[in-house]
Amino acid sequence: MNCISSGRLNPLSMKLQSIFCFLLIFCHSFTRAQDKPLQIIMIGAHPDDCDIKSGGTAALFVAMGHKVKFLSVTNGDAGHMTEGGGILAKRRLEETKEVARRLGITYEVLDNHDGELLPTLPIRFEIIRRIREWNADVVIAPRPNDYHPDHRYTGVLVQDAAFMVGVPNVAADTPPLRKNPVFLYFQDNFKKPNPFQPDISIDITSVIDIKANALDAHQSQFYEWLPWIGGYTDKIPAKVSERKEWVKQLRGNGITPEVKASLQKWYGLQRAEQVKFSESFEICEYGSRPNEAEIKRLFPMLGK
Repeated sequence: MNCISSGRLNPLSMKLQSIFCFLLIFCHSFTRAQDKPLQIIMIGAHPDDCDIKSGGTAALFVAMGHKVKFLSVTNGDAGHMTEGGGILAKRRLEETKEVARRLGITYEVLDNHDGELLPTLPIRFEIIRRIREWNADVVIAPRPNDYHPDHRYTGVLVQDAAFMVGVPNVAADTPPLRKNPVFLYFQDNFKKPNPFQPDISIDITSVIDIKANALDAHQSQFYEWLPWIGGYTDKIPAKVSERKEWVKQLRGNGITPEVKASLQKWYGLQRAEQVKFSESFEICEYGSRPNEAEIKRLFPMLGK
């Protein structure tokens, strides 16, 4: 953008033109900053957790030109009834690569053992570094009350990273963030010590097939391990062509009365009635506290 003078101007005119040019440049820069893609990082304990809890929201972000990363804190090397160790970890890593291709996201798996996760300083520093390296606007992780210890400790680790991502002398080898991201929790159904609160609810009906396609890439989990440990192997469709539809219905996330009220808030009564599949998130008090306008900026699919 150029500001060009023509002819001879008196000092006052020159000053006014300088101010005008400055305002033009400032407005242009502000607009460009607003157009910058959002950076979203979703953190799960295992290589399929983010996919289950937020695969549809991720698909919507990607469709709008934003950047999404899934981070698994463990390598998933215990999640199977007949396989385990390095062989299983390698298989699950390959599944995440396929998910990344199908969703258009970045997927990283940390090399911590499945079923043995603890909220240690070295792992906390790993998570701090990943959030900083992604320059995250939004961080989403489990709540620290869950049936699985890996889920609980992932929640604790991310909570413990929330303030520290901006502290220069913590994990000092990675530059700190100048603004604390908004930290959110994935939806769950646990009631004690406190129930999940759906502060933000996203209509993922339009992308549910994309989510199901991503889940389908986790063959070791959705068609082997989870049905075995859950006691419903007899429910797996015999035809491969029917499996994505089955996964979609199994993992679409239920719309509770609380979630429905949240959908009505963000989409209006009429649109909320049309929502068949949704994903919801609770605001963590340890990160930035977004107001309604900021939530709409960070989740531009709301109401659309």
